Amino acid sequence: MQLKNGLLAGIAVVAMASCGQQQAENSTAASETAARKLLDPANLDTTVRPGDNFFMYANGAWLKNNPIPASKTRWGSFNELDENNNKALHELLDAAAAKTNAAKGSPEQMIGDFYRAGMDSNAIEQAGLTPLNGIMARIDGITDAKGLLAEIHFQHTQGIGPLYSFGISPDDKNVNNQVCQFGQGGLGMPGREYYFDKDARTAGIRTAYQQYIVDMLLLMGQDKTTAQKNGADIYKLELALAGASLGRVEMRDPNKLYNKFDVATITKKTPGLDWKEMLTALKVGQADTVIISNPAFYTQIGKQLKATSMDTWKMYLKFHLVNSMAPFLSKSFDTTRFAFYGTIMRGQKMQELRWKRVLQVVDGTVGELLGKMYVDKTFKPEAKQRMQELVTNLQQTYAARIERLDWMSNETKQKALAKLNGFMKKIGYPDKWKDYSSLSISNTGYVANILASSQWEYNYNISKLGRPVDKTEWQMTPPTVNAYYNPAFNEIVFPAGILQYPFFDEKADDAVNYGGIGAVIGHEMTHGFDDQGRLYNADGNLANWWTAEDSANFVTKANVVVDMYSKVVALDSTHIDGHLTEGENLADLGGISIAYEAFKKTKQGQSEEKIDGFTPDQRFFLSWAQVWRANTRPEEMAQRLKTDPHSPNEYRCNIPVSNVEAWYKAFNIKEGDKMYRPENERAIVW
Repeated sequence: MQLKNGLLAGIAVVAMASCGQQQAENSTAASETAARKLLDPANLDTTVRPGDNFFMYANGAWLKNNPIPASKTRWGSFNELDENNNKALHELLDAAAAKTNAAKGSPEQMIGDFYRAGMDSNAIEQAGLTPLNGIMARIDGITDAKGLLAEIHFQHTQGIGPLYSFGISPDDKNVNNQVCQFGQGGLGMPGREYYFDKDARTAGIRTAYQQYIVDMLLLMGQDKTTAQKNGADIYKLELALAGASLGRVEMRDPNKLYNKFDVATITKKTPGLDWKEMLTALKVGQADTVIISNPAFYTQIGKQLKATSMDTWKMYLKFHLVNSMAPFLSKSFDTTRFAFYGTIMRGQKMQELRWKRVLQVVDGTVGELLGKMYVDKTFKPEAKQRMQELVTNLQQTYAARIERLDWMSNETKQKALAKLNGFMKKIGYPDKWKDYSSLSISNTGYVANILASSQWEYNYNISKLGRPVDKTEWQMTPPTVNAYYNPAFNEIVFPAGILQYPFFDEKADDAVNYGGIGAVIGHEMTHGFDDQGRLYNADGNLANWWTAEDSANFVTKANVVVDMYSKVVALDSTHIDGHLTEGENLADLGGISIAYEAFKKTKQGQSEEKIDGFTPDQRFFLSWAQVWRANTRPEEMAQRLKTDPHSPNEYRCNIPVSNVEAWYKAFNIKEGDKMYRPENERAIVW
C-alpha cells in the first residue's frame, strides 16, 4: 500500500496530548516550569522583527547555538526527539544482545542476534563480498533475455527488487480488493530529474554518479579500463529507463497512476515481457489483473531487452545488487557509497555511529518486534487516551469549519463531513502485532539476516493477494518519528515514537500544545482534503464526490497556494516547486488554522494572561514556529527542493502564518513588514 502523505520525509511532529477544557483548568499552574522547557524565550532572536521573518525571530538564537552535527544533513526539533528515541532503543538492543541464551525465535533472540551480527564489523570485514557470491554466480550464468528476466523476478522474491517496483496493495478504485501493483524503478539516482535537469548542481551530481559506478566496479575487482566501459554502459541503460520514468509532479496524480490491465492486454502492450510468466515467477501466478503506474516504463524495458547487450544487463544487475547492499558490506563498499549518497548528494560530513545505522536496519526489517519492546518500556496507556481526546477535538473543529465554507455546496459538504467523521484513528501502536515466527535470524551473518528478513517481508506482502484487506495494519513501526494519512484506509496514524517531548508535554500550557501537536493533527486531517486526498471518498476509493462547481472552486483556491510558494527562491536561484509541494502546503495551512480555532475554545485561548511576557496567541504561534526550527545543509536543501513534497522548514513556518489573521493581530504586523500579505491575497482553503 502506498503511503500517501506523511508530515515530513523522515520526520514528524506529533505527541501524546490532553485537550480542551479539562486540561485548560490545570495548565496555568504548571506552565512556568514545563512550558519554559518547551518554549524557551532564550531561543528567540529579538533583533529580528516578527513581521520580517517570523521563523528567525522565533528560532534565531536556537539556530545559532545548534549547528548541524557532522553526522547529520540537518538539525532541528525533530532530530532532538529522534535522538531521545534512539537512546531508548539503544538500551533495548543492548539488553537483547546481552541475552545470548534467549530462546530461539523469541523477540530477544531475534533482535539480539540481528543487532550483534550488525555490530560485528570484524566479521563483516572478513566476509567482504562473499555473502553475495551465490547471487553473483546466478547472474554470471545468464545467457539470454528469458534468463535475465527470470533472475530479476527471482531477486524480487528474495526482497532485493531490481529494475521495477512490485507489491500487493488495495485497488484504488476498489479498496476492499488486493491487487498486484507495478511501478517504475531501476535508477541509481533519486529520480528522472537527476538525469535530465540542466542546473549546475545537478550536472555535477550526474558526473559524480557516473564516477561512482566506476568506483564500485573497481571495488568488485574489475580493472580500470573495463570498469570505465561497463560504467558507461550501465549509465546509458539507466538513462533510457529514466527517460521513460514519470517525474515527481506527474506522480502526484493518482488518476494518472491508475492503469489497470488484464494479463493478456498488458502482455500485448509491452513487447518482450510475458506477464503471465512474470507473475508466476513472482509467486502470484493466480493474479489475472495488474495495476501499473507507468506502462511506458515497461514498454521501455522491453525495448532495452533488445537494444542493450546481455553483458551490460548483467553488469547492471551486479552493480545494483552491490549498490543496494553496500551499507552492510565491508568498509570499502560502505564508505564509497556514503561518499556519494551521503556527502556529495546531501552534504553529510561523516557517517552516523554504527549502532545507530544497525538500529535503523533492525527497525526497518523486524520493526514490530522492536516496537513491542519499545511500547512496553516507554508508552503509557494514558497517553493513547489523551491523544484520542485531542484528535477528536480537532476533528470537531474541522467539521465546524467545513460547515461554514462559503465556496462549497451543502451537497459536497455532507460528503466531506462523512469522510472527516469516518477517519480511522490509529495512535501509538497496532492492536495486532506481526507474527515473525516463520523468520529465522542468527548471529552468524549480517547480510544473511537482511536477506532473510527481506524475503520474509516479500512473502508476507504477497500473502495478501486474494485475502480481505486488513485495515488494522500499520505502515510505520511504533518507534518511528513520523505521522501519516492514508487515503485508501481513510486513516490518520500517529506512532508512539513521536508522542513525546519536545512537541508535547502534558504540563505545558494549551498554547504550546495546540501550536505544536494540534497543528500537526490538523495537518494530517487536511491531507484527506488536499489536492490528492480529496480525490478519495469516505470509503477510501478513488472516486469523485464533488460537484463540478465545488471542484473548480477548490482548484482555484489551491492554485493561489501553488503560486504563493512557487514565487519563493529557497536556495541560490532555485524556487520551491509549488506543484510538487501542493499537498503538504495545503496541509500546513489547514493544520495551523484548525489548531488555532480549537485552541480558542480552551480557557487559556479565551484569556489574555501572559507567560514569559507573551500572550496566549503569541505563544501558540511561537510553538508553531519552533516545530519547524532546523539548520539544513545546502546540499540537503538542493536535493529536497528537487525530490521532497514538503517545502523547506523556514517557509513551512512563515507562509502559513502570513495567511492567518490572528497572527497579524498577535504580533502587530503592519503593512510595510516584509511578511505582510494584503488580505485579498491571503489563502484560505479549509
